[in-house]
Amino acid sequence: MVLSLVSICAKEVVSDHSSSPCWLRWVPRELYRPLLEASFASCRPLAVGELVQRWPERTLRVGRRRKQGQSGPNRLCIQALLLAVVRGLSDKRCALHLLDLCGLQGDEGGMGDPMGGWSLTVALCTMVVQARAGAQRTQRERKRFSALERETDVKRERGQRKRGKETNGDDETNTNNKELGGNDRERMGSHGILGEEQLIKGVRRRMEIERKREIAMTGLGGSSRNETEEKDVNSDVLVHVRADLFVNARSWERVRGALSSMGPLKLQCRYLRVEEISVSNIRTLLGMLPRQGLLGIDVRYSSLGLAGLAELLPLLATFPALNSLRLHYCNLDFRGDQPGQEEALRDLSQGLTQLRELRRLSLTALRLPGQLRVLLSSLPQPLEILELPYLSLSPADLAYLSCSHHASTLQQLDLSENHLDENTLTSIRRLLSQASSSLQHLTLSGCGFTDSLLGLLLPTLGGCRALKSLALALNPLSIAGLMDLVRMAVRMPSLRQLLYPNPLEDYQPGLPDLPTSAQLLDWPLDEITDINITSSQLNRVLIESGRTDLFLTCDLLNYDKDLIHNSSQESALSWRLFQMSRGSCSSESQLSSSGNNHCSASSAARSMSMSMSKVTELTYCWKKTDGEDILDAKSGTSGLSPPATVEGTTSTDVTDDKWPELAITASVWTRSHSTTEPTDVPANTNMAFPGLKQQHCTCIKH
Repeated sequence: MVLSLVSICAKEVVSDHSSSPCWLRWVPRELYRPLLEASFASCRPLAVGELVQRWPERTLRVGRRRKQGQSGPNRLCIQALLLAVVRGLSDKRCALHLLDLCGLQGDEGGMGDPMGGWSLTVALCTMVVQARAGAQRTQRERKRFSALERETDVKRERGQRKRGKETNGDDETNTNNKELGGNDRERMGSHGILGEEQLIKGVRRRMEIERKREIAMTGLGGSSRNETEEKDVNSDVLVHVRADLFVNARSWERVRGALSSMGPLKLQCRYLRVEEISVSNIRTLLGMLPRQGLLGIDVRYSSLGLAGLAELLPLLATFPALNSLRLHYCNLDFRGDQPGQEEALRDLSQGLTQLRELRRLSLTALRLPGQLRVLLSSLPQPLEILELPYLSLSPADLAYLSCSHHASTLQQLDLSENHLDENTLTSIRRLLSQASSSLQHLTLSGCGFTDSLLGLLLPTLGGCRALKSLALALNPLSIAGLMDLVRMAVRMPSLRQLLYPNPLEDYQPGLPDLPTSAQLLDWPLDEITDINITSSQLNRVLIESGRTDLFLTCDLLNYDKDLIHNSSQESALSWRLFQMSRGSCSSESQLSSSGNNHCSASSAARSMSMSMSKVTELTYCWKKTDGEDILDAKSGTSGLSPPATVEGTTSTDVTDDKWPELAITASVWTRSHSTTEPTDVPANTNMAFPGLKQQHCTCIKH
C-alpha cells in the first residue's frame, strides 16, 4: 500500500505529542481526518483524544470499511476516542453531532489488540452513562448557583428597601402613614428601588411558583427531583452514537441502563447480536431501541422455541429498515405430536409476513424438517442471502426451494451439513439453474458428495456464471473426483476461491467407505503420504489453464469468502513458488544471477528464531518498497540450509539503505493433523498449498 504525501506528513506530525500545543490550534478542518487516521495507524491515543475533543465537523465515522492490508484501531485508541467524546460535550470547539462506530469491532486477541464487539458495547454503554451523570451534575450545580443568586437578590432588595425607608424618615404615626407611605413607595420606585409589592411579585413570587411546581410533581412519589433533572437533561441530545451492539447475559444490565437513560449522548444500533438471553429480555431490549436505523438482528444460543420467536416477530416488524434475521441454535424444534406446535408454526408464518424489507435469513440447527415452505412462502420479498446449515432439509424442502420465488434472486446460499443424495440431486440442479445469473457464494460443505454424485452436479455448477466462491469441504472425494472439480473450476471465469476437501487417499487407513463429515474432520491424515502430491497436481491444473487469480485452499477454519482480493494475491504467490518447486530455477541460480541486490534467505530465517516441531519447507519472498520482487528462494525440505552468500556481497552487507523495508512471507509447512503444535509461530494462518498450513509474518524492518 503506497502512502500519500499527506499521510506521511500526518504520521510525522502526530509522532511527537509534546509539540501538539504548537500546531493543534492552527490545523485546518480538512486535515483533521488524515491526522486522526495517522494517530490510529501509529497507535497515538493522546493525539486521538486531542483531535476528537475539538472535532470540527458534525460527523465522525471511524468504523468504515478498511483498505487492503489496513488494521483497525487498537483498544487504547478506541478508549481515548470515547473519553474525548465525553470531554467534547463541554468544549465549544467541538462540532460533533453524529459518531458512527459501525464495523469498528474486531476479533478479541487479534493482531494489534483490537476491541471486540462485547468490549466495545460495554465501553459505549459506560460512556453514555458517564455523560448522563456529568450532565446531571452540571444541572444540579447550575440550579444551586441559581438558588444562591436568587437568595442574594432577595437580601440585596431587602437592604435597598430598608435604606430607602431610613432616608425618607420613620417619625410619622401609623394613622397618617398610608398616603405618605404610598408616596414613599412611588418615590422609591422612581429612584430605582423596588417596593415591597414589586419585591413579592419579583423574587419571592418566582420562588413560590417553583416550589409549588415541585410539590405538584411530588404528588405520586418522592423521586420528583431526579425526574425533573432527567427531563432537563433529556431535553437536548448533543451527540448521536451509532454502533453495532453485542449483548449477552453479562452485559445485559449495562446495555439496558444505557438505552433507558436519556442524556447528551443517545445510543443507536445498526446490527444487534444477542447471546444467551431470554425471550422477555430480548423483547425489553427491542422495545428500548430506536425504531429507525436497525438493519439486522442476530440471536444465538437462546432457547426461544417456536412460541418465543412468534412473540418476537411483531416487535421486529416495527423496525422499518430491518433486512437481516439470523437465528443460530435457538432450539426451534418442530414436533407435530406435541400440542400447540401447529398453532405456533402458523403464528410464526404470520409474523414473517410483516418483515417486508427482509433480504437475509439465516437458520442454523433449528431442526424443522418439511417446514421450509411454511417459513419461506410467507416472506413478501424474495431473499438475497439464505443460510440453512444443519437444518435437516428433506427432499420436499429442497423441491420447494428450487421452485420458490427466492431461487432466481439468491446471491449467497449455504446448504452445508444437509445430506444430499440422488433423491435431492434433481432439486439441487434446478435450484442452481434458477440462480445461475445471480448466485455469487455457494457452500455445500459436509453434504456427502461422492465422486459420482459430484460428477452429475458439475455441469450445473459450471453454468453459474456469477459464482465467486465455492466451498465443498468435508465431502468424501477421491483424488480423481478432486481433479475433475478443479478442472471445472478453472473454466469458470468469475470464480476466485475454491475450498476443496482433502482427498480420501490422504487419510490414514481405516476410514469407512462413505465417511461422514464428522469422521472426515476427526480422522488424522496419513504421515507416510507425500504431502506435496495433491498440491502439485492441483497447481499443475492452474498453471496449464493460466488461472493465477483462482485461490485453492483446504483450510476450513481460516476460509473467508469475503477475502477474494487477498486470495487472488496469495494464489499468484503460490503459483510462483510452485514453479520454483518444479525446478524451473534453483536457489543457487537465483542467487548467482541476481548480483548485489540479493541476500541470504537462510540467514534471515535464522534471525527470526522460529522453533518448529517439523519444518518441511521454508520459503521467503523479498520485496523492495516499490513492490518489485527481488528474490524467491527455497530452502531444503528437511531443515534450514547453511548460510548462503550472494556473489560480491555477504549477509552482513545488507543494510537499511539497501533494504529499507523487508516483506517476508514465511511459509511454514506442517501437517494439519499433527499432534505436536508448532511454537513461536504467528497465529494468523492462510493456506497457499493444499493439505498444508502456511504461516505469514508481517512486514518487518531488517
